[in-house]
Amino acid sequence: MIPHAGLSLAVLVFVSVCFAQGSTSSAEKTGSEQSVRASDLYLKVRLDSPLKASKLKPGDQVSGKLFQDVYSGDREVFPVSSGVSLTVDRLERRRRAQNDHWPWVIKAFTPRHERYPVFHLASVTSPDGSHIPLEVSLVSVSEEVEVEPKTKKSPNASTAELPPNRPRRGLGSLITLIASTQVRTNGGVTAAAPESTMISPGTEAKVILLGDLSSSKSHANDSFQARLVEPVFRDSKMLLPEGTLFEGKVLKSQAPRTLSRSGSILLAFTNMTLAGGTAPIAASIAGAQINQRSHTVIDPEGRMRGDRPGKAWMLINLGVTAGIAKEVDDGTQLVIEAIVSTATDASTAGTARIVSACASTIFMLTRHGRDVVLPKYTQMKIVFDRPAVSPNANGLPQEP
Repeated sequence: MIPHAGLSLAVLVFVSVCFAQGSTSSAEKTGSEQSVRASDLYLKVRLDSPLKASKLKPGDQVSGKLFQDVYSGDREVFPVSSGVSLTVDRLERRRRAQNDHWPWVIKAFTPRHERYPVFHLASVTSPDGSHIPLEVSLVSVSEEVEVEPKTKKSPNASTAELPPNRPRRGLGSLITLIASTQVRTNGGVTAAAPESTMISPGTEAKVILLGDLSSSKSHANDSFQARLVEPVFRDSKMLLPEGTLFEGKVLKSQAPRTLSRSGSILLAFTNMTLAGGTAPIAASIAGAQINQRSHTVIDPEGRMRGDRPGKAWMLINLGVTAGIAKEVDDGTQLVIEAIVSTATDASTAGTARIVSACASTIFMLTRHGRDVVLPKYTQMKIVFDRPAVSPNANGLPQEP
C-alpha cells in the first residue's frame, strides 16, 4: 500500500510546481497578446451596470460612459461622459491574468483560462449627437479602485489640518479598450510640445504601463515604459502632449517571502521622449488604478507593496494545514505498522502526532505573502520630483 502521507505531499508539490509554471506562462502571454501603437487611443468606460464578462453572449449590448477624456496628442478627441456602446462579437478562451487576490492553494485549483468577450466595433456619441465608429480591442473588464499613498502624520499637525486620507477610492465597473482610429492628427509619441517648457516639481501626469510588472518577477534595475494618456497643462499652457513616452526602472523589488511576508516594488521614472528627443526626469508613483480585489497599497515614499494577509487568506492556509496534518498522521501510522509487525494504532499515535505537527508547522512557516501585480495598461498617476525641461528646450529640431 502507498502511504497516504507520501502521496499527499507528492501531489501537493506537483500541484505547486504546475501552478508556478502556469503563472509564468500566463504572465508572458498577457504581456505579448497586444501591443499599443502610437496611433491608438486609450479609452476607459464606466459601465451602466456591473458586468460579468463570462456571462455575455454574442450579440449582447454593453453600454457606458467615458470615465475620462480621450486625447490625441494635444487635442481632445472625446470628452468625459460621452456615451459608448459595444456589441459582443463572440467569446473566446484566454489565459487568466496573474493576480494577488488569493494564496496559491486557491489559484492551483482555479481554471487557467476564462471566457472573455471579443469586441470589434464601438460607437462613441459625441456632444453634438453624432455617432463615431471605432475599431477596438478589449483590455480588461473589472471593478476598479484608485490607490493613493497613505498620508504621513506630522506629530505637530492637528487632525483638522490633515487632508482626508483615502488610500482606496472605488471607481465602479470599468472596461478598458484600445481603439484604432484615423481621427488622430498627431503621431502619438512623436508629438512635441509647441515650445520649450519647464516642468516644475509636483506636476502630476497620467500614464499607462506598456508591459507587465510584479514584485515576484521584476528585479532591481529592470527597465519599463509608460505612455502619457492625457496632456499635462499649466495655466492653459500645454507642457506635454498625450503620447509622450516615459521610461523608468525598478529601484527595489522584494518577492513575497516566507512567514506570509508580502512583496514590494519601488519604481522610478528616469526619461521622457518627445519629437525633440529625450530628456532626463525624476518622477515617482503617486497613485494607481487597480482591480478592486487587489490588496496592493502604496506607502508615503511611493513603494507599492502587498497588504497583510487577511482573515480569509489565513483561514484557507489553516484549513490546508489541518488537512496535511491529518494525512501525515494517518500515513505515518500506516508506514510504522507496515515496518514493525507488532506496532498498533495506540503505540504509533504519539509518533504520528509529532510527525504531523512538524509537517503542518513547516507548511505554515513556508507560506508566502501577497504579490504586487501590475498588468500591462495599468493606469498610474506620477508626480515630478525635480524640475524637468522638455527636449525642445535643448535646441533640438521640432516638427512643424
